[in-house]
This record gives sequence, C-alpha cells and structure tokens, in this order.
Amino acid sequence: MSVTKKKILLITPSRIIARGITSILEEHGGFSVETVLVDLSRENEATVRDSMADIVIVDPIIFDFASRPSGRSRISDLTDAAVIAAPTAVTDDETIKSYDETISIYDTPAAVISKLRNSLAQSAGGPRTENREELSAREKEILVCVAQGMLNKEIADRFHLSIYTVITHRKNITRKTGIKTVAGLTVYALLNNLIDPASVE
Repeated sequence: MSVTKKKILLITPSRIIARGITSILEEHGGFSVETVLVDLSRENEATVRDSMADIVIVDPIIFDFASRPSGRSRISDLTDAAVIAAPTAVTDDETIKSYDETISIYDTPAAVISKLRNSLAQSAGGPRTENREELSAREKEILVCVAQGMLNKEIADRFHLSIYTVITHRKNITRKTGIKTVAGLTVYALLNNLIDPASVE
C-alpha cells in the first residue's frame, strides 16, 4: 500500500540548504520536495499560489530587512499550507514566532521530520492550546471588519494603518484563533459576540 507523500515547497537562496533538506526528506520518507524557489518574486508568488504544497519551508533571509517581520504573512496570503522558517542568518524572535515551526541547520534529520509532522498536525487540528493567546483590542476591531466583508485597504484606511500592518494583524488573528477562512472568522466573531448577526450579510 503506497502512502501519499506530503508535498513541500522550499524557498531558499542556498543550493546547499535546498539539497540538504531535500536529501533528508528523501531518505526518511513521507515528504517530497516538489518545488524549489530562490526568492519570492512576482512570478514565484504565482508558483506558490498555484502549488498544492502541504508545507512551505522558507529562509526568512529572502525578505529584505524591513519586510522580514511580515514575510510569513506574505506567504500565507498565497497559500493555506503550513509555513516553516529555516533561517540561515540571525533572525529576531518576533519574526520567528510568526511561523508555524522553525527548523535549524543544526537539527538532526529526525528532528526536522518531527517538526514537519508537528506543523501538519497543528495546521489540521488548530492552534496548540498551550500557546493560545487572547486577541488584542486592535485585532478584535480588525476581525469585526473582516467579518463584515471589508478589504485590507478599507481596513487600513479606517484605522489609518498601512496595508502591511493590517496583513500582520490578520495573520496574528489566524495564528491565535487557528481559523484561516473569512467564513470561519465570521462564525468566530459571532460566537464571541464581537458582531451583531444583523450586521453580517
């Protein structure tokens, strides 16, 4: 009986890292590196969007310093896959925390496989309860706007924020609630009495 392998999309500028991760996954089974990209150019964004990847492994160094904190959000706008950081340079803790999991170049092959499996389990079963966090007041305001069908630009204009800040808030909402769809977030907002049912079309 053949087991369907989980598809991996890898984004790293390092051929050595790409070969190393691919080799580990080929040796240990269960995962298959389907696509390797060196950056997240516009053309490559389309590749990510069209991929059927279960996991995206990305080196945060592909994003310039200013956009690195919102890099995970940018990928999540393209795919519902779990997103794992594989940093090859020092990356601040807040940026690393935004990812579903982090693999290190010093991890053993068994640790890498375990982290990939954990990220899939978390993405299928929602957030880890021990890491559950309350939404901030601003996140609740943005959640209400999302539930009412507002676009990121409209939300940014309403609260005098940049679109990137709104996207970051939305990713934090998804991370904290474990809900990725607008419909799911709407139900969450209704169940938590954040919006009046009459305000939702």
